[in-house]
Amino acid sequence: MASTPAVAQQAASAPNVSYIHAGRLLADPATGRVAQNQTLVIENGRVREIVDGFVGQGDVVDLSDKFVLPGLIDSHVHITNQQGEGNRVARFTNTAADSAVQGAAYALVTLQAGFTTVADLGGASDAVIALRNGIAAGKIPGPRLLVSAGTVTPHGGHGDANGVNSALVPVLRQNGVCSGADDCRRSVRERVRAGADIIKITATGGVLSDTGAGLNQQFSNEELQAIVETAHFMGRTVTAHAHGTDGINSFLRAGGDSIEHGTFLDDESIRIFKANNGWLVPTLLAGDFVAREAARPETFFTPNQRKKSLEAGPQMLDMARRAHRAGVQIAFGTDTGVSPHGENAKEFALLVQAGLTPLEAVRAATVGAATHFRLQDEIGRLTPGYAADVIAVSGDPLSDVTTLEHVKYVMKGGVTYRND
Repeated sequence: MASTPAVAQQAASAPNVSYIHAGRLLADPATGRVAQNQTLVIENGRVREIVDGFVGQGDVVDLSDKFVLPGLIDSHVHITNQQGEGNRVARFTNTAADSAVQGAAYALVTLQAGFTTVADLGGASDAVIALRNGIAAGKIPGPRLLVSAGTVTPHGGHGDANGVNSALVPVLRQNGVCSGADDCRRSVRERVRAGADIIKITATGGVLSDTGAGLNQQFSNEELQAIVETAHFMGRTVTAHAHGTDGINSFLRAGGDSIEHGTFLDDESIRIFKANNGWLVPTLLAGDFVAREAARPETFFTPNQRKKSLEAGPQMLDMARRAHRAGVQIAFGTDTGVSPHGENAKEFALLVQAGLTPLEAVRAATVGAATHFRLQDEIGRLTPGYAADVIAVSGDPLSDVTTLEHVKYVMKGGVTYRND
């Protein structure tokens, strides 16, 4: 018998409730409290309540032998590409549609690795915005995606079309390239118009740009001030790719919100970070990867890339150690796409090597990253009203953080995407 419209409407509006039985539950990493034998009640994609004991019937997920915690957040990925043999050729052959399709594959791998929210910093706007919107609409499985919709970069700087025939520069150059304060204001506004959630700039040279321009400051102070002011006027935070000390400090003095990499930060950098309540995203996995790749005799890096990788990569653990010891706020971020997608959780062990405790590393990938993105009332915890982003592992990540490299269960927004 067919349902009447009234019955169909009633069924559609009925709460969608499920129950997760958690043997051990770290609901709020900010507290560090681990409770045993808890039930997460999930309703319409959000946490409704947490109940002592195992309750509920019907749609029950049995994780009674698992350690359960909030979905992880990676503050820096490149979701539409990955370094490797043939990567340079792909710049000439791939369309935005190709990049979006490839990004969909990487998004699924990332989600199944336990990362329920990531930020793409620098992907071509058409590809990453289509991917972001497709995921949000439920058409594509993937993590919640924040995007910078390209990069604001100086002419000839990291992010420009370097290492190609000059006749191809107009074809390969993104429209975030700018020179002069007014032109850089335009570039920021164009990123917002394109749909950026966050503004990403290249304040210094970069390791993987095929140019010999070094790793120091590449925007003028006036340009940096114009960029930050314009981003804030338009309701966006602004983060800077920055390796060299001069670029890090100039960007922070201009009021920038966060630094990606931070390789050669100094005591003054740390002072400004703390004075401005800024965030460091250390991307230790990228530093580890490029140092190892550059050391291979058969590396696919160009000579420029190899030189800068050997210069910067080995410095990053000590940088993070000094920043953490001084009390700088750290948000988890990997620069994945430099390293392979799906291996994001390898960053945790590197953070612990840099002096963070396993709990501090987990905080960086949950409550810390959520606050960094101003989503602290939405994600990063499993408390009533928050998104039902849930992962589970065997073992105890607070004793052995590498456990997070082997996620067994993933839920994002109340939908299960992995259940081994």
